[in-house]
Amino acid sequence: MDKDSTRLTTTRRAAAWGCVAASLAIGIGLASDADALETRAVSESIWTLERWSPYAAGIGIGVLSWIAFLLSDNTLGASGAYAKVSGMVQRRFGIIDVENNAYYGSHKPTVDWGVMLLIGIVVGSFLSAWLSGSLEWKWVPDLWAAQVQTGSLLRWLTALAGGGLIGIGSRWARGCTSGHGISGTLQLVMSSWIAIVCFFVSGAVTALILY
Repeated sequence: MDKDSTRLTTTRRAAAWGCVAASLAIGIGLASDADALETRAVSESIWTLERWSPYAAGIGIGVLSWIAFLLSDNTLGASGAYAKVSGMVQRRFGIIDVENNAYYGSHKPTVDWGVMLLIGIVVGSFLSAWLSGSLEWKWVPDLWAAQVQTGSLLRWLTALAGGGLIGIGSRWARGCTSGHGISGTLQLVMSSWIAIVCFFVSGAVTALILY
């Protein structure tokens, strides 16, 4: 099977399983959240809601995955984009020889689909918070302040350490929560299903320890 045929097969399989997932999400959402959705639709605009229905958000992500496959022949993922941005920053300031780096030799640090997706996540999050009237600046989240401490130093050090570990882990696993949890599971990749189970278990355990 040539490369184009493989891509077409992958796209069709992804779209098919995306349709199945969307259908299930719609059915579950209509069965369990219909009254809440109707109330919200009548009282507020969808663009000013502080929170969307998780079913609507899940369906939207699924549709975005189809678009990514069909129009760009790419999957949804953020960790690769972070690595490329890091490479561009390091090249700009001469920190490492990016051109002769083994990783960047096969993953060119350029502005591509993944980097634009990363920018879109930040911009979209800001617009969502602003339009819903929930935008505010906090050094320490309320839950952290209530359960751990109100000081910002420990919070920032913990966030920095956690972000670093997530970055290392996503590179080792060759994917992050979006790369494995959305794109990989959608294509029935076994390593992605194993990864998503680990994401949920480790997240639950960490939450229990901290809170």
